[in-house]
Amino acid sequence: MTNNHSDREDPNGFDWSTYEAEVADVADVVDLGAARARRGGPAAAGHFDVPLDDEPEPGGVLVDAPPADPKGRRPIIPGRLLGWQNFKAAVRDIAEDVLHRAGYHAVRAPWYTVQAGFWAAVGVFKLVGRQLRWWWLSEQYGLRQAAADANDPATWYKLHREVKATRAWRGIVLAAEALALGIGGPIAYAMAPWWVVGLAAAGAVCGLARIGRPQDRPILRPAVVEGRYRRVNPDIILRAYYAAGLGHPDKPNQQITFGSTMSRDTTGTGSQVVIDLPYGKTWEDVLKAKGGIASGLDVSVNQVFLTRDPSSHRRHLLFVADRDPLAIPAGRTPLLDGKPRDIWTEAPLGLDERGRKVSLLLMWISVLVGAQPRKGKTFAARLLALYAALDPYVRIIVVDGKMSPDWDKFRLVAHRMVFGTVPNSRDNDPVEHLLEVLREVKAHIQEVNDFLASLSTAECPEGKITRELSRKYPQLRVWLLVMEEFQVYYELDSQEQNKEIAALLSFIMAVGPSAGVILLSSSQKPSGVGAGDVGRLFNRYRDNHAVRFALKCGNRLVSEAILGGEAYSEGYDASALPNGPQYRGVGYLYGSTDDTPTVRTYLADHADAERILTAARKHRETAGTLSGAAIGETITRDMRDTLADVRAVFLPGEKGLHWPVIAARLAEQLPEHYADITADAISAQLRDRVPSVNVKVRGEVLRGARLADIDTAIERRKSA
Repeated sequence: MTNNHSDREDPNGFDWSTYEAEVADVADVVDLGAARARRGGPAAAGHFDVPLDDEPEPGGVLVDAPPADPKGRRPIIPGRLLGWQNFKAAVRDIAEDVLHRAGYHAVRAPWYTVQAGFWAAVGVFKLVGRQLRWWWLSEQYGLRQAAADANDPATWYKLHREVKATRAWRGIVLAAEALALGIGGPIAYAMAPWWVVGLAAAGAVCGLARIGRPQDRPILRPAVVEGRYRRVNPDIILRAYYAAGLGHPDKPNQQITFGSTMSRDTTGTGSQVVIDLPYGKTWEDVLKAKGGIASGLDVSVNQVFLTRDPSSHRRHLLFVADRDPLAIPAGRTPLLDGKPRDIWTEAPLGLDERGRKVSLLLMWISVLVGAQPRKGKTFAARLLALYAALDPYVRIIVVDGKMSPDWDKFRLVAHRMVFGTVPNSRDNDPVEHLLEVLREVKAHIQEVNDFLASLSTAECPEGKITRELSRKYPQLRVWLLVMEEFQVYYELDSQEQNKEIAALLSFIMAVGPSAGVILLSSSQKPSGVGAGDVGRLFNRYRDNHAVRFALKCGNRLVSEAILGGEAYSEGYDASALPNGPQYRGVGYLYGSTDDTPTVRTYLADHADAERILTAARKHRETAGTLSGAAIGETITRDMRDTLADVRAVFLPGEKGLHWPVIAARLAEQLPEHYADITADAISAQLRDRVPSVNVKVRGEVLRGARLADIDTAIERRKSA
C-alpha cells in the first residue's frame, strides 16, 4: 500500500524522526490548501456566509508555525512557486479558481443585467434628487433658523445673502450641466464609434445602478464563500483534552503537553500536532475519549484522526481535518482508461482521510473484504479484480456465493465462473463446479512448485515466481481466485462437501500466495459457521488473510472478525465508521503496512465494470491468453444487463417513459446490442421484474415503465 502524497516516505503524513527539521516547509503548503477550500463545488459543501470565528482565514490557519528563516525573513520567491511541480499546481489552482468565478457570473449575467437596469432607473431619480439638494443648499436652513431663534438679524441676513449667492452659482452650474447633456450627448452619440458609445452606456448604467441600489442589496454575489472551519490552536486542543477527562490543568503531573509544534498537514487538508498525555494515561484512554475530544474541538468526530506513536504508549498524533473527509467521494476509478495493467505493480484503491492516493500490491497476499450489506463490499472487491483483469497474463476465477449480477461481466475474461450453491439459470451444478475449480487451483499450485524446483538457480535464484518467469512460462501465470460470500460454501447441506471445500480452501490459503495465487475473499458473515473441523477450517481460512478491508460493520464483534482482535486495541473498529449513503465505500485497510488508512474507495459501477472488462478482453485476445470459460465468447446481447440499460436511458426529471421511447433510445445509445429492439420486445424482457403500466408523458398516455419500479427492481436484485 502506498500513499502518494509527497516525496517523503511518510505513511501517516507526519515524519516522527525529522519533524522539527521539516516543519519550516509547512507554511508553503497552506496557500494551495486554503485556495482549494475557498472554491465552490462538491468539496466546499457546507459553507456559510458567516464564519464561526472573528476574522477567519479560509481553510484554517497555521498555529504556532515557526518562521521559515531564523531571522524571520520571508522567502523572495513564494514556496508554492519553487520547483516545476509546485509551479504547475499553483497555476492550475489559480486557473480553476478564475474559471469557476467566470462561469458562475456568466450564468447569472442576464439576471445581473435586469437588476442593473432597474436600479439604474432608480439611480436617475436619486441622482436628480442629490443635485437638487446640492443646488438648494438645504443644509443651511438649520443655521438660519438658529439665528432667528436667537433674535440675531445680522447673522440671519448674512446667511441669507450667502445662500442666495451660492444658489445662483450652483444654478448656473446645473444649467450648464443640463445643456452639456442635452446638446453634447446627441452630438457625441452621432460622432463616436459604436464601441465607445457602448462602453459609455455600460459605465453610466453601472454608475447609476450603484447609486440606485440599497447598500445591503449588491447586484453581484460572490462566487465563493468562506469555509466553515474551526481554528485549531493550543488553547482549543488543551480545552478539548481536559474536557474529555484526559488530564487536569491544575493538578500536579496531569497536564497535557505537546510533543511537536502544531502545523498544517502536508496535504493542506487539516492541522496536526503530537500530544503527550499525562503519565498514567494510555493510548486506550484517548481512543475511548475520541468523541469527547471532537466535542471539545467543536468539530465532527469524523474530522478527528488519532495515530499511535510507537515511541511511547502515552504519545500520539492528533490530526484535525478542515471538513469531514469521509463524506467526499473519491471519484471514478482510474481504470476507466482501459489501459493494460501489471499485477506486479500496485492497484489503485481510493483516497485516505487526507486525500492521498491509496494503492495495494496484490502479489503474495490474500485480501479479505467484509461489511454489512450495501456498504460497498462487493464494489471494493470487484475494484481489485478489475485491476487484475486488465493484466492479460493473470488467470481469473470467480466464485459468487451470493449469485448476484455484480460479477456477471467477468465472463468476458474469467477462466472459470461459479454462481450460487443450488442449480440456477447461470450454473446448473455450482457446488460440483466449485469443487472442480478448487481442485484445479490446488493442482496448479503443486505444478508451479514442481516446475520452480526444476529450474536452474541461475534462472530462478530465489525459488519463486518473478514477473519475467510468469511471462516466459504459461504454467507460471499469476492466478486470482475471487470468493464472494465464501461462508455459504461452509454451510452446505452435505457435510462431505463442506469438509472438502474447507480443506481445499485451507490448502490454497496456506501455500497459494507463494505460488502466485492471489485470494480475494468477501463476506458479510465472517463468523458463526458451526463447530468441528469445518468451523475450525473456516476460522483458519478467514484469519490467515494477510490484508483486511473492513467497511461499515454491524457491531464490534463482526469488525474484530474481519480486522482481527489486535485491530480494535489499535483503535480500529469498523462498527464505529459513519453510516449513510455518502459513506458507502469507506473502510479501514489493515495489514498492508504499519499504516492503517481510512480509505474512500474509487467507484466502478456496473457500466464501468463492463467497459473495463471489454477492454481487458481485447488485451487478452491480443496477448492470446484467453482460457477456460472465456475462450471463443464474444459480447452478445444476452450478456447485457437489460434492466440497467433501461435505467440508463431515463433523463433527469423523467418519472416514466413509454415503451416505444425506451426502445428508440436503446437503439440509439447502444446500437450494437439493441439495433432491432422493439417496444414489445423490451417490455417482454422486463415483464417479470418491471410492471407495464399506463404512463402519461407530455399529455399522452401509453403503456410504459415507471422509473420508481425500475429502481425497485434493481434494489430487489441487489438484496437477493
